[in-house]
Amino acid sequence: MIVGTVKETFPGETRVALTPSVLGSLTKVGAEVLVESGAGDAAGYPDAVFTEKGAQIVSRADVFARADVLMQVRGLGANPEAGQADVGSTRKGQVLISTFEPLTAADAVKTIAGTGATMFALELVPRITRAQSMDILSSMATIAGYKAVLLAADHLPKMFPMMMTAAGTVKPARVMVLGAGVAGLQAIASSKRMGARVEAYDIRPAVKEQIESLGAKFVELDLDTGDAEDKGGYAKAMDEEFYKKQRAALAKEVAPMDVVISTAAIPGRKAPLLLTADAVKGMAPGSVIVDLAAETGGNCELTRAGETVVEHGVSILGPANLAAKVPFHASQMFSKNIVTFLLNMVTKEGKLEIDNEDEVVAGSLVTQDGEIVHPRVREVMGLPALTPATPA
Repeated sequence: MIVGTVKETFPGETRVALTPSVLGSLTKVGAEVLVESGAGDAAGYPDAVFTEKGAQIVSRADVFARADVLMQVRGLGANPEAGQADVGSTRKGQVLISTFEPLTAADAVKTIAGTGATMFALELVPRITRAQSMDILSSMATIAGYKAVLLAADHLPKMFPMMMTAAGTVKPARVMVLGAGVAGLQAIASSKRMGARVEAYDIRPAVKEQIESLGAKFVELDLDTGDAEDKGGYAKAMDEEFYKKQRAALAKEVAPMDVVISTAAIPGRKAPLLLTADAVKGMAPGSVIVDLAAETGGNCELTRAGETVVEHGVSILGPANLAAKVPFHASQMFSKNIVTFLLNMVTKEGKLEIDNEDEVVAGSLVTQDGEIVHPRVREVMGLPALTPATPA
């Protein structure tokens, strides 16, 4: 089995899908590893370090031509423009493991299916106990939550911790975190470590214990949230009447806050609107909002992805791809996830075996043998459900 990775071509993407630390796990099962020259430079992993761990440094064309399994951070769909250049190099039967955004990038899914390649979308890995070590969404969300706090602290004209000095006592900053998924919990923990007073809100009542275990206050709104969580533990989309009441209640809660970090997202859907322009107007000048849902529409009405907007004296940050701002450790975590995912399909003899009865495999397999096979992807694309093939 030949495993390869290439340099990322998405603008601003500094991560690399494989790092030297995981190469031993691949060579141990007899895999040959190919790395495009310069693939890890932006993340702090020069070619020489890959070579020391047993990888071959080759050209991009060589990786695509020889690799049985191609690993990337962003495949076509997650890299819609520059990714087109690699389509012609992708071949039938080649296994692609990456992020592809298949629930929103229908054309990219069709294109890859047309090449005959087998596509595994890492963002579709089911959130079950066995797959925790393969969960790139959690890994990257951890980094985003941490980095969001640093961004907020940098823009806030106040200090986070309480300080008792000869010049008087400095009160701690007040931070509100909206959404207590992985990113939100990390934002809570990082804010607390920096000395802020932290409160947090989530539509799912079940996360109250997690929020309080980190030392934050759980904010309860007078809303019916009994059916707010799906089987995978994600927040479910609610109706517009619910969101209207939620926005009105949140406007009162965020008004006295120095910092609001919003992380609310619904997989495959536009991010829910939580903070209106009026809610922003009600905050004190100098306050900061960091909207981690900016790339999917934003939780704040005034958010612009990739930009910092100032309205009524409030700074609204819409950071994109925060994990790429910490590429060394982000790549380390991503590569551990992706290699663990691959090894789940490798036999003791070192052969790749795609078992469609495996929950992790079936949950992330999008295309195979020229066909789009993932039920949910087919559903959002308006395709009929596949029927089991009749044995010969």
